[in-house]
Amino acid sequence: MTKAAGREGASDTTGTHVWLVMMKAHRALERLATRSIESLGFGLSDFGVMEMLLHKGPQRVNDIGARIGLTSGAITTAVDRLESGGLVVREAHETDRRARVVRLTARGREQAVRVFAGHKRAMDLAASALSERESATLIQLLKKLGASAEQSADSPALED
Repeated sequence: MTKAAGREGASDTTGTHVWLVMMKAHRALERLATRSIESLGFGLSDFGVMEMLLHKGPQRVNDIGARIGLTSGAITTAVDRLESGGLVVREAHETDRRARVVRLTARGREQAVRVFAGHKRAMDLAASALSERESATLIQLLKKLGASAEQSADSPALED
């Protein structure tokens, strides 16, 4: 890349360039996250279920799937896998006979704490290039961008 091309890229503030830079950063973080989680002996779906149960407590199967972006079949498979490993149990919902609640077992909680701590170290290391202030600003800006993108996605202007 020439110096001129580098300068041009640095001054390109178009939405397309914002998207491109974010996608590249996302891919790099996703590769790191996947390696981190898999090195600890879990897949992304199983980690997502365990992380949610660790931080949110027992949850309905469908709520877990919706929250972490898994289809009904994928969440069932992930919970089956974790249940067969003795990490979670399914229980009847207190008030809704149709719903099943998933909770971590004692062994599952120990594993989730261990795996999440290892993953957190990897993510913290990746984010260490930013100061606390930069991280806070980035979070604020990404939330703002996400809200704007949601509004734009619902805009009739995209239908033209």
